[in-house]
Amino acid sequence: MSAFGSPDIRRHLLREEGEVVVDEVERHWVAFVRPALEAFVAFLLLVASLLVSIGVAWVLLLAGGAVALHAGWATLRERRDRFVVTNMRVFRIHGVLSTRLATMPLSRILDITVDKPVTGRIFGYGHFIFESAAQEQGLREIRYVGRPDDRDLTIQRVVQRTGLRGPRVG
Repeated sequence: MSAFGSPDIRRHLLREEGEVVVDEVERHWVAFVRPALEAFVAFLLLVASLLVSIGVAWVLLLAGGAVALHAGWATLRERRDRFVVTNMRVFRIHGVLSTRLATMPLSRILDITVDKPVTGRIFGYGHFIFESAAQEQGLREIRYVGRPDDRDLTIQRVVQRTGLRGPRVG
């Protein structure tokens, strides 16, 4: 791992085949808002436990600890979710205790839908929906992608350069 909580994507590359990373997509910061709010609630519960009687304080301490653990788990889960574009394929690696890797060769990508909800347009994120011959796989939907239009163009550029969409123009 290169940084705390980051998956090591380098070990999944086919280096001897010349595979290189074109783009590594981490979750947009909006994906961390909910865990941050949970951490704030945990903090409030822990502070409140100092202001109440000892008979109630243990309940608040327990609840605050549980909410803090959940916030930490959710943060780590979001941090370990990566979408990677290489010169040969796209893949997603995610999971905390067990790791899941879903791969799709560039030749199998039929269509990419970029879904930008109103909040996504405001804060600069969107969701990718991949259409391929095998619909039920781990790359169907990639959520909270920062700069989705730029990343869509990157994927289209890589697909074009590999010659999978016809001859290059100009």
